[in-house]
Amino acid sequence: MSITQRDIAPSETSGDSTLRDASRSPAQVRETGAAAVQLTEVSKAYGKGRSSLLALDKVSLTVAKGQFVCLIGASGCGKSTMLSLVAGLDTPTSGLVSTGGKRVTLMFQEPALFPWLTAARNVELALRARGVAKQERRIRAAELLEAVHLHGFGDKRPHELSGGMRQRVAMARALAQDADVLLMDEPFGALDAMTRDLLHEELERICRERALTVLFVTHNVREAARLGDRVVVLSSRPGRVIEEIAIDIERPRRIDSAEIAEVGAHLTDLLRKEMASHGR
Repeated sequence: MSITQRDIAPSETSGDSTLRDASRSPAQVRETGAAAVQLTEVSKAYGKGRSSLLALDKVSLTVAKGQFVCLIGASGCGKSTMLSLVAGLDTPTSGLVSTGGKRVTLMFQEPALFPWLTAARNVELALRARGVAKQERRIRAAELLEAVHLHGFGDKRPHELSGGMRQRVAMARALAQDADVLLMDEPFGALDAMTRDLLHEELERICRERALTVLFVTHNVREAARLGDRVVVLSSRPGRVIEEIAIDIERPRRIDSAEIAEVGAHLTDLLRKEMASHGR
């Protein structure tokens, strides 16, 4: 049996400011800033008839401009499906997805760089798609690589770069699209802990400097607590929002801090309860 939003009560924090329930109406969320992403009663089914598979079931979510929202849940709960819908790569079966005309870009776990092109040329591809002139493309690509701390590596091909560096190139390429909303599907999942922590810092800095809105999918509960302004927990398939938590921890944050560990433990308990219930 799947758990619906009514089955899990908001967490009780006994006055602890680290965790607080973030289940608010869209109007209340917009009070912190204009809505950059809005999902209203969104459902997505694959196939038709008895063989159809319901991936998302009446999901409503509002992400305010400049907010960093993390999505967590068991494998197959519809996290990546939600990003595809927001990116416009797919359409919902029912409900409404809106980004208010804002430019959206999607970054995956794999860098997906063209191996025969240098780092700079991989970034330039995104600029070329936007119609940026050749000379300006070179200048902008160099600036973007410097923004992700890859100054001097523009002439290197992907095989000459470490996994973390390749992901930095992918981040620069995503930024080259001049998007307002950055969708990230487990972008650091394949990296070692130290590299991931360094990229957390880079991502946080870039988002702050560019006022980006981020919707970030992860299986790592501490990563969600480390990065997110809010964490949205999805049920097992079909995906439904079962809880939202606002993370009231001062930045910069450390992934190994006691506060992050506390939030991570709370999120782990939620996921365990959900999976156990779904298994029955």
